[in-house]
Amino acid sequence: MMKKMRSSLIFISIAILSCQSNKKKEVVSPSIETNTAIQDKIENNIHPIDENGKSDSIATTLESRMKALNIPGTSITVFDDNKILWSQGYGKKNMQTEEDVNEETIFQAASISKPVTSVAAFKLIEQDKFSLHENVNSKLIRWKVPENEFTRTEKVTPRRIMSHTSGLSTSGFQGYNKKDSIPSLVEILQGSSIINSEPVRVLQKPGESELYSGGGMEVLQLLMEDVSGKKFSQLLKELVLNPAEMSHSSFAYPLPEKLSKLTAFGHDENGNVIDGGYHLYPEKAAAGLWSTPTDLAQFMIALGKSYRGEDTRFLSQESARTMMTRVPNAGGIGIGIDGKGRAFRFRHTGGNAGFVCYAVSFADTGRGVVVMTNSDNGFPFIHEIVRAVSKAYNWPPMWMHE
Repeated sequence: MMKKMRSSLIFISIAILSCQSNKKKEVVSPSIETNTAIQDKIENNIHPIDENGKSDSIATTLESRMKALNIPGTSITVFDDNKILWSQGYGKKNMQTEEDVNEETIFQAASISKPVTSVAAFKLIEQDKFSLHENVNSKLIRWKVPENEFTRTEKVTPRRIMSHTSGLSTSGFQGYNKKDSIPSLVEILQGSSIINSEPVRVLQKPGESELYSGGGMEVLQLLMEDVSGKKFSQLLKELVLNPAEMSHSSFAYPLPEKLSKLTAFGHDENGNVIDGGYHLYPEKAAAGLWSTPTDLAQFMIALGKSYRGEDTRFLSQESARTMMTRVPNAGGIGIGIDGKGRAFRFRHTGGNAGFVCYAVSFADTGRGVVVMTNSDNGFPFIHEIVRAVSKAYNWPPMWMHE
């Protein structure tokens, strides 16, 4: 009923909605009614997608699909022409307390931490702190990549780390229970009795081919700290989060007090809350960001503006275009890229224990969508939402293989 009333009572309802935890955000668009109608259409036209990528002919509602997939909560932001069209939370951020998801609920961004980190790395490159193509060992202070038979002629470089062609090991990380001893970054890299991942080492010739490496991003994290003399969370706040106006995002732990109250809890495939609510990820560059879909949309918008040369205060156009240039036998540098022509887009997925998310934007138009879930079952659901959004707005397809 409130959806029907909003068009006529928009100025009153904005004030009311800002105080309600699970209601819709003001639409920032010339056509409020149109976007509200499209949002309603998306919510009521989710087509399940099978393993072959085929959509079911029978549509269901977003909330029914969440229930079917055992997904407690999700949050969505859609943007176009560099503006947020709408943001909304659905379901529960914590099945134990049954608190609702709202637009301020923060989720673990998991591997979407990587493109955020990569933008910061490019900003340090612009400041001549290190170069894109240099051997990282020339600037690392606290630990260095061990040399072996694979590094005799080719070296680990920032470009190769961000494009996952460095040859470094450790694809991903499990995170740590709050009760565990949390290792330092150097312990994670060199190896320790308290880490739950393998030490980071070169497993194949750098530059040879893609080998997805969260471990490589931790080498980059160490490099960024060593050359700047700053803690990673503060460095990322200064270089990326503040400039992109990501006010509900942080790499810090403990989280700032204003954010710690907004956290969603992660849930496993059976809908159970992760022990402790969520895992801690000292591997910050690879997996440590907490954020909202709206903040990540702000990041995608800012990066897109830089790519198009519309606003280069966030990042230079040269750097943004370098990030979105395909590396042979791999993807972009710091971010995934797909499609051609008007369908060319940059994107990244994320998956931590109990959290799955996705952010995508068309490079030439400043439009896209971000979806975050607090469930291990989020990937098929996100696929269905992204397809529904692209169809409802008549955008080119946005999923990776379309």
